[in-house]
Amino acid sequence: MPRARTDLQVRAGAEADIGALTNIYNHYVRETAITFDTAPFTPEQRLPWLRSHPEDGPHRLLVAHEGDHRLGYATSGPFRPKAAYSTSVEVSVYLAPDAAGRGIGTLLYERLFDALAGEDVHRAYAGITVPNDASVRLHARFGFRHTGTFTQVGRKLGRYWDVAWYEKELGRTGG
Repeated sequence: MPRARTDLQVRAGAEADIGALTNIYNHYVRETAITFDTAPFTPEQRLPWLRSHPEDGPHRLLVAHEGDHRLGYATSGPFRPKAAYSTSVEVSVYLAPDAAGRGIGTLLYERLFDALAGEDVHRAYAGITVPNDASVRLHARFGFRHTGTFTQVGRKLGRYWDVAWYEKELGRTGG
C-alpha cells in the first residue's frame, strides 16, 4: 500500500541524511547507467559532496522524506569550475527505488527551482543518460529544452552510452 503524501516533506539536506542518500545513489551506481560512477561510495566518501551544498546559495541539496524514510533528493551544483560559469548550475534528482512514480521528483524540482529563483543563477543544465524517458519527461515539464547529445561518451555495464544535455533558463539576465 503506498504511503500517504500527507507526511511527505522536503527540507535542506543534513549530515544525518548521508547514509540514506548514499544508499539511494549507490543503487544507481550499481544497477544503472544513470550515473557514470562505477564503484559504490561509503557515507564518509560522500560527506564532502553533501557539505558542498549549503542551505542557501546556488548549490542546494533538498531531501524528500516521510518520517525517517528518505525518498530522494534534488541538487544544484557547479556546472563547470571556471569563474565565468558561476551563474550556471547542473541539476539532478535521485529517488529511492520505492519512491518512483509518486510525483516526488516533480515536488523536489519545484522546491529546488523556487529556492534558486532568489539566487544569481541564469541557466540550469541536466545531463541525461539515454534512454531515460521518465527523466526526459520530468525535465520537459520544467521547461528544459534539448541542446545536444554526446554520443557514446561513457562506458558502463559493458556498453557505451549517450548523454543528452538539456538547458533551462532561470530568469536572470544581464551581467
